Amino acid sequence: MKITFLGGGNMANALIGGLVKTGFSATDIAVIELGAQGRAKLRLVYGVRCYETPTAAALDCDAVLLSVKPQQMREACTPLIGHLRQQLVISVAAGLRLGDLSRWLGDYGKIVRAMPNTPALIGSGITGLCAMPAVSMAERLGAERILQAVGSTLWIADESQMDAVTAVSGSGPAYVFLFIEALQQAAKELGLTPAQARQLSIETVLGAAKLAAQSDEAASVLRERVTSKGGTTEAALRRMDERGVKEGFIAGVLAANARGRELGELLGQDAR
Repeated sequence: MKITFLGGGNMANALIGGLVKTGFSATDIAVIELGAQGRAKLRLVYGVRCYETPTAAALDCDAVLLSVKPQQMREACTPLIGHLRQQLVISVAAGLRLGDLSRWLGDYGKIVRAMPNTPALIGSGITGLCAMPAVSMAERLGAERILQAVGSTLWIADESQMDAVTAVSGSGPAYVFLFIEALQQAAKELGLTPAQARQLSIETVLGAAKLAAQSDEAASVLRERVTSKGGTTEAALRRMDERGVKEGFIAGVLAANARGRELGELLGQDAR
C-alpha cells in the first residue's frame, strides 16, 4: 500500500514514524511539503520520498492523507482536483466535514474523515473514523491500517457524531491534564515535593486507566470499590459533589461538542 501525505506537522510525523515501525516500507511513503527544510528532515529521519508539489509521481499512491490546518485545506485541495484517480483520501484536519472536503476536491467521493488525538504522538491515541458511501470495505480497512499505526480506531456511522468524538477523545487529553494538574497542586499543598506530586499524580491516573481498560466492570463499579463507607475517598467525593465537579465536567464536554458543530459550519461557509 502506497501512501502520500499532503502537509507535515506533528501528527503526520507521528503517522509516518508509526507506519514505518509497523512494517510499511519507507519507499512506499511520500510527502508533499512546501518547505525545503521540512523535506530534508523527513528524508533524513524516515527515508521517505518528498515532493514540493503534487506531481504525478507524488500522487502515484493508493491513499492520500491530508494533514494541513483546517483553514488552509481548501487551498491545499485545489491542486488535487482532476488528478485523483480513485485513491482513498483521508483527512485528519479537525472539524472539516466530508461534504466540504468533497466539494473542495471537485465532488470527489472516496473520502474518510479521521479525528485522532494527541496521545497518537506516542502511539497511544484513538481515532474516530467516518466514511463517505463510496468508500469500500477494503478501503475502510486500509484507513484503519494507516491510523492504527498510532493507536486504536473507532468507526462512526453518522458523521454528526464526529463532533462528539472531538469533544470526548479529541479534547479529552486536556481534561485529563487538568485533572493531573489539580491533583499535583493538591499534593503540593499537602506538603509533598513537586517531584513526588508529579509521580504520584501521573502514575495514579495511568494505573487507574489501565485497570479500567482491563476490567469488564463499569467505571462506576470500580469507583465504588475504592470508596469505603466513612473513609477518605468518600469524604473527597462528597466534597467534589458539593462543588459540582462531575456536572461541570459533563457540561464542559457538551460545550466542546456544541463548539465543534459551530466550527464545522463556519469552516464550510468560509469556503463557499
